[in-house]
Amino acid sequence: MEALMAISQGADEIDYVTNITAVKDGNWDYVEREMTTIADICRSAGVLSKVIFENCYLEKSEIEHLAKISLRAKPDFIKTSTGFGTGGATVEDVALMKQVVGDDVEVKAAGGIRDWKTCKAMIEAGASRIGCSAGMQILEGFRAERS
Repeated sequence: MEALMAISQGADEIDYVTNITAVKDGNWDYVEREMTTIADICRSAGVLSKVIFENCYLEKSEIEHLAKISLRAKPDFIKTSTGFGTGGATVEDVALMKQVVGDDVEVKAAGGIRDWKTCKAMIEAGASRIGCSAGMQILEGFRAERS
């Protein structure tokens, strides 16, 4: 209902955090139903959907399982974190997510990306979108590398 309401009020992208309690309980049916429902709503409305895993709270096997679910649910992006958890994106997590989804779902790295070196490593690991609050610092690093 929240996704529908946000779209009706003009949202053109929907981010949501997967239900971490359901993941930890192994309630994969619930997780898949939720992801599929939100992705379908967004797709029908022509709105991008991004599923935030919040990897800092998950085991590697849980990240992999969520990525496999995303292959069936087909959100536009799977995302490493909100940036508000106990940790942000890691190159290892981005690479794992990308390895599972290939080109079928895009990966967004977010949380803790504050310089060009880290940003570049995330892109090389498979991220096609970066979430950060240090855009100017990253751009300056990019420009410095090119000159």
